[in-house]
Amino acid sequence: MERLVAEVTVSTGAEHIDVPERRSTRESLDEQARRKGLQPLRSVDEWRNDDIWETDEELEEFLAYLDAQRQS
Repeated sequence: MERLVAEVTVSTGAEHIDVPERRSTRESLDEQARRKGLQPLRSVDEWRNDDIWETDEELEEFLAYLDAQRQS
C-alpha cells in the first residue's frame, strides 16, 4: 500500500491585513485637549449657560456634590 504525505500550511487569515502601528506613547489629557482646541473653564458659572444640565437643580446638585468631595 502506498502512503501519501501532504504538507499543510496553517494560517490565521490575518497575514494579509495591513494594521497600522500603535503609538508607542500615549497622549496626555493636556495634549488631547490642546489638539482638540479645548479651553479650561475659568469659572463654574460658564456651565450655567451651557446645555449640559436639564434643570438648574441638576447643576446645583452637582456643584454641591463637587464641593463636598473637595472638602472631604
